[in-house]
This record gives sequence, structure tokens and C-alpha cells, in this order.
Amino acid sequence: MTNHQLLGRIGEAMAGIRKEIMARGITVKVSTQKVIAALEAKLTSVKNDYANQEEYEAKFQQEFAEWQKSITDYAIKHIDKAINFRTNIRQWQNTVNIDYDVPYSDSDLPAMPERTFEPIREFQYKEIVDDITNALSILRMTDETTVNASTMKQIAKYL
Repeated sequence: MTNHQLLGRIGEAMAGIRKEIMARGITVKVSTQKVIAALEAKLTSVKNDYANQEEYEAKFQQEFAEWQKSITDYAIKHIDKAINFRTNIRQWQNTVNIDYDVPYSDSDLPAMPERTFEPIREFQYKEIVDDITNALSILRMTDETTVNASTMKQIAKYL
């Protein structure tokens, strides 16, 4: 047998092995009690986040306002470095608008605050709570000790 023929047979055998591996499904079994506990924790978390999101948003807005003030203070402090002045007189408001650019490096400015929460709209909240509550009801009624992969796929987005 030549090297070419041998390589061909090895390639055919490898293709057969790949097909067999791909044909097998992954079997995942998770304890029903662990899934119930995780869903209950997520439900509590979602309810808490939804109830407190106005407080979270107010805190973020306060941090953002403080950040904007620090940027303004930096720009005023470094006006001697300003370039590209633009002025606009607004006679109807009796105001003068002045824009300018101040060069900076990242180390000069504080980091912009980021939201540490995901705002939840009312319809999203209702949908998530209903889905988790329904899943919990079904899981509590089952006699199975483990949850199969297809069920996990349905509820995994909440875990």
C-alpha cells in the first residue's frame, strides 16, 4: 500500500469518526433543585432591580452631573491651551455662546461613569417574571430529579 492510499484510508476513517461524534448529542443533566434555587434567586434579583431602578438611575445621573462638572472645571482651568474658538451672539436671548477645544490626555480627565444596572421596561419586567414564575411552577410539579438539556435551553437565558 502506498503512502497516498494509506493517507486516503486514514482520512476516510477520520471522517467517519467526525460524523459519529457530531451525531451524538450532548447530554446535560442538572439537579432540578439547583435549577429551582437559581431561578428563585434570579426572580428575586429581577424584582429587586426593577423596584430600585429609579434609585439606581438617580445615582447614575448624579455621578454623571459631577463628571460633567469636573470636565467643565478642567476646560476652564486650561483655557490658556484652548484652540479653535467659536463665538455666537444670540440677540433674542441676550447671550454670547463661546465654544472652544482644549487638548487633553486620558490621564487628565476622570473616567466617565457607567451604568452598573440594566434598565428594565415594564413590559420586559412582566415577561421575565411570568416566564420565570411559569418555569418554577412546572419544575416544582415534576417528579424528575434532573432537568434535561432542552428544558435548560428554554430557561438558560434567565440564569
